[in-house]
Amino acid sequence: MADDKERADLPPGIALAWGLTSATRRRGPKPAHSVERIVEVAIEVSDEEGFAGLSMPKIAARLGITANALYRYVRSKEELLVLLAEAGWGPPPESVRQATTWRAAATGWTRAMIDRFRIHPWLLDLPVQTAPMTPHLVDWLEVFMEGMTDSGLNDQDTLGCAVLLDGYARSIARLAHTFGNSEGSAAMAAAIGFLRPLLRERGFPRAAALMADTSYVEDELPPSDVEFGLERILAGIEALIAERSDALSG
Repeated sequence: MADDKERADLPPGIALAWGLTSATRRRGPKPAHSVERIVEVAIEVSDEEGFAGLSMPKIAARLGITANALYRYVRSKEELLVLLAEAGWGPPPESVRQATTWRAAATGWTRAMIDRFRIHPWLLDLPVQTAPMTPHLVDWLEVFMEGMTDSGLNDQDTLGCAVLLDGYARSIARLAHTFGNSEGSAAMAAAIGFLRPLLRERGFPRAAALMADTSYVEDELPPSDVEFGLERILAGIEALIAERSDALSG
């Protein structure tokens, strides 16, 4: 078990996320709030105003305390963001654990990530500074690694697949959020309306034909677009599995 000095050297929030707190935090009067409640309020603010609207003073105001008083519970905003990410992600869905093939596990895991970003879009804006180190985030990685067991890939290759699918989920979720944003959709529609008469005139016939298709400016990212990219990635992983298998058998 790590002692207080070792915990002090950890990145912000790691020990607290694992339920390990320094004895110095328990001195003085009994706290009026809890770390869990502070994180709940931070999620409320983030859901309502986005990551850009999250601030220590806003959280404190909702709790009826001063911003400085928050530091009795968390050492810094960076520490709070680690706890916020942990709570926002939560555990991976059981359906991913129950997948019976690597392909089903990888598909379910990626879709679950996209869905979590849809529920909490601000997760896209949280800074990712380290590999997964908090309980829920480690669990997301663990369930992916476990689900890929029957693929025959080694841990390094499997981790590479996780990073690839994580990046895809983030890019798709960001596009979906942009498409679903009324201001962004209005701006895109205005831009396309401006461009359409110019494209053929300026020598861009293929782009002109594409923008004439109403699906180009839909308010939602078509599911077919999500599946197209995911299937191409899974096909690539399948090719890697075959390549590794051939190397072993050869």
